[in-house]
Amino acid sequence: KESRKLIFQFENFKFILVKPMDVPTYVYYGSADIGIAGKDVIEEKRYELYEPLDLKFGKCRLSVAEPENIAEPYDLEKLSFIRVATKYPRITDSYFRSRGIHPEIITLYGSVELAPLVGLSDRIIDLVQTGSTLRANGLREVDVILETTARLIVNRASLKTKYSLIKNVIEKLKRQI
Repeated sequence: KESRKLIFQFENFKFILVKPMDVPTYVYYGSADIGIAGKDVIEEKRYELYEPLDLKFGKCRLSVAEPENIAEPYDLEKLSFIRVATKYPRITDSYFRSRGIHPEIITLYGSVELAPLVGLSDRIIDLVQTGSTLRANGLREVDVILETTARLIVNRASLKTKYSLIKNVIEKLKRQI
């Protein structure tokens, strides 16, 4: 039977189901002691969290992509300005500004690949696993910003107040990796 419940109890644990981009927020503010989030999301949120384990699944990369037939192909040496669409505005801004490029960032929450196809942006920054979605939409990957996998994250206060319980969870997970 399908349920629309978002909180589940199992033994002494309570599990909450949230959107991936929200996991670090729930953990940071202490609504959850432990969470699983992609490195991309952790970097985007920039909360101070303890990150004890790379769970080694969900491997992909956060990449810059552009239309295959773009008039001026991606060249960091020649760029001084870029209009880019992404779900990752903080990472995008840091990445380009650290290279002396001032980005205009258009934040989208779905189908980022559409942006350059309809003239909304020059390029995109998005997660890429195989590249098939990019290719299907006439885009090509031109730079990798970040390699990402799923990570275990822990609230810093919870680590102190529930140390033995959290340490036990971490040790059990380590044996499974």
